[in-house]
Amino acid sequence: QVQLVESGGGLVQAGGSLRLSCAASGRTFTTYAMGWFRQAPGKEREFVAGISQSGGRTSYADSVKGRFTISTDNAKNWVFLQMNSLKPEDTAVYYCAGRQLYSGVVFTTSREYSYWGQGTQVTVSS
Repeated sequence: QVQLVESGGGLVQAGGSLRLSCAASGRTFTTYAMGWFRQAPGKEREFVAGISQSGGRTSYADSVKGRFTISTDNAKNWVFLQMNSLKPEDTAVYYCAGRQLYSGVVFTTSREYSYWGQGTQVTVSS
């Protein structure tokens, strides 16, 4: 069983930046496609960003394009979500997700992921 742990959430003013991190217990992400999702109160969980297992492809929700960047470190021990120019509507619990698959595909729906973290709260004040 893979356990994902997110960190880096917090309170930030509009226009500010945060970097979320995700690590898997005792393993690397070498064989995993990874993604970030978020869920605001009263709303469904939505896709934010994804990166393929190979690392060669990324995908972003239209609402975050140009502001957020998903990446991994060279050893693939960490997955990051760099969030810039944050807006109050970015306020949500952010979840890291993973799926073990050797592929260049980026998965953009929650049902395509097998493993989930517990979430980290991001609050953007106006």
